[in-house]
Amino acid sequence: MLSEPRSGRLAAWGNALLAGFVSPDDAAEAVVGEDAVHRVEGVPGESGPIGLTLALGRLRALGVSGLRVALPVSGHPLGLSGPPEFNARALEAEEAVVCQGAALGLVPEVFEAGPQGDVHVEVVWHCLPVRVAPPADVPSLSEAERELAEALREATRVLSRLDLAGSGPVAEAAVDAYRARAERGRELLAPGYPPRAVRVLELAQRVGVLVSVAGEYEHGHGGAVSAAELAARAEVLRPVERTARRAQVAAYNAYVESRERG
Repeated sequence: MLSEPRSGRLAAWGNALLAGFVSPDDAAEAVVGEDAVHRVEGVPGESGPIGLTLALGRLRALGVSGLRVALPVSGHPLGLSGPPEFNARALEAEEAVVCQGAALGLVPEVFEAGPQGDVHVEVVWHCLPVRVAPPADVPSLSEAERELAEALREATRVLSRLDLAGSGPVAEAAVDAYRARAERGRELLAPGYPPRAVRVLELAQRVGVLVSVAGEYEHGHGGAVSAAELAARAEVLRPVERTARRAQVAAYNAYVESRERG
């Protein structure tokens, strides 16, 4: 969870575009980020892949009024509502965007090419039918904030029992990545999102980086521990990671939730 999910960027800046806070070109540029290019295939009425700017316009013409995020993993279909074909693609990617106002969803497929240090990344979003139904296991912002506070305490407690001095370069790089992202500015979400959503997303990412650091220990980057200790640590961290993912989804979906409340 150290990197922002592409589905989060698409939903956040797509919602800002739909609300009229940003231009189509600015929204597409923000979604693409450091990738080379994003295309969308399967948009109704289009015979082949189209650019992201055009795709967002087509979706709006099809009645899309908002975009939600799903961050599912095996055993936890977070944010999904079916059908099985869409859920399977989303589970494989571990992320997806579900449209509000039209029975469509988008799943990214990432292609990488080039030598290490100069990787060229292209993303194809597959537009597929979805079932119109409440998304699975998505909390409200207030619920997510309460759960995160407890999760942060638990993740900190687990890390405090580890030998941080022996963490090695991987764990140190994870912490540095989080700090660098936090220092780049507070625009974690696109214009139009409530401040509480920004706060919840920042806290969710903080919990996520702590879980990732603890996971590096689990895979042998820290001091020597027994198999029983590794199993106990994984058992503690699993619900913490789930809480952080649920909170991320709640934050990205806050725009649609606020619109539904009127």
